[in-house]
Amino acid sequence: MRYKILNGAIALTLVTVSTLAVTLAYTKNCELPVIREINNPMKAIIYRCYGGPEVLEQAVIEIPEPLEHQILVRVKAAAVNPVDWHYMRGSPYIMRLMTGIGAPNDQSIGTDFAGIVEKVGSDVTKFKIGDAVFGGGGGPFAEYVLANASKSVAHKPTDVSFEQSAAMPIAALTALQALRDKGQLEPGQKVLINGASGGVGTYAVQIAKSFGAEVHGVSSGRNIEMVTLLGADHMFNYKTESYIESEERYDLIVDMISNHSISDNLKVLKKQGRMVIVGGGKGNWIGPLMPSIKAVIMNNFVDQELQQFVAQFNSKDLESLAELMRQGQLSSVIDRRYSLDEIQDAISYSESGRARGKIIIAISK
Repeated sequence: MRYKILNGAIALTLVTVSTLAVTLAYTKNCELPVIREINNPMKAIIYRCYGGPEVLEQAVIEIPEPLEHQILVRVKAAAVNPVDWHYMRGSPYIMRLMTGIGAPNDQSIGTDFAGIVEKVGSDVTKFKIGDAVFGGGGGPFAEYVLANASKSVAHKPTDVSFEQSAAMPIAALTALQALRDKGQLEPGQKVLINGASGGVGTYAVQIAKSFGAEVHGVSSGRNIEMVTLLGADHMFNYKTESYIESEERYDLIVDMISNHSISDNLKVLKKQGRMVIVGGGKGNWIGPLMPSIKAVIMNNFVDQELQQFVAQFNSKDLESLAELMRQGQLSSVIDRRYSLDEIQDAISYSESGRARGKIIIAISK
């Protein structure tokens, strides 16, 4: 009887897992748009089904009205991030539990922006109409976007461009929180940035230098000069040398690439060092989550501290980034600029993994 119960439980578990997998992987066909009367039109990029860049389309939709705690921003520039095409593809599939099974619940796309405040909610006191701001909101690949005034937006420094500011939010917040909060980086410590020429990496190099750290970076040969100019003290060309075979020992490793195992990274991490995993692997299922899962398991058996996290928007950290920009300690490396009409090309380029720094979408002059 015990064997029958056990076999029954295993069978039920397999059926449940298989059903969940099939459900999560299901992708609806793109439905025809619903025709609605539009009183206050704006151009916006939407996606009505999951898929590649071809599912992104430019539409005319209603300009949204801010709630009590929100501001309406006229977008001057927006930035592309890997999270955008993860949402676009609904991948890894586990994301669809939040974004929508079969098709996205929210058809807007994008997060980072900079622009001018057009309207403010009744409870908003920090911002006024005409203020220049930057931050995160739901769907800034559009002429207007709503943002939470208390959590996801800050005043743009007056001497910093809209493009420079729009490039910052997700990537720079990730770098700041990885170094300061998870990595607990202190002056004089030695930090390795694996993926130093990417969106997060270019900010991590600069922020680590502002903390007084010795910064080592990893990139391809063509990007070494660029990252060195950002402040890196030493660079590894991953095509010709491996940092895990060096004699260096680090207080902190911030890994955006996950091209070496955690065990290999531990070889060059000091006994009381920390490793912060920002990037993940490839795949639609568990691949992108594997580095974080391994870190959680291995953290119980090693002397070093293994951390993984997802950056969180908060106005205090955005203001910290703004201050670093004002002081000239933080700037954005902008690789390419696209118009709203070229959004498919912009996302395709981001997916290629070849971008040096950030990709900007110019919305309005």
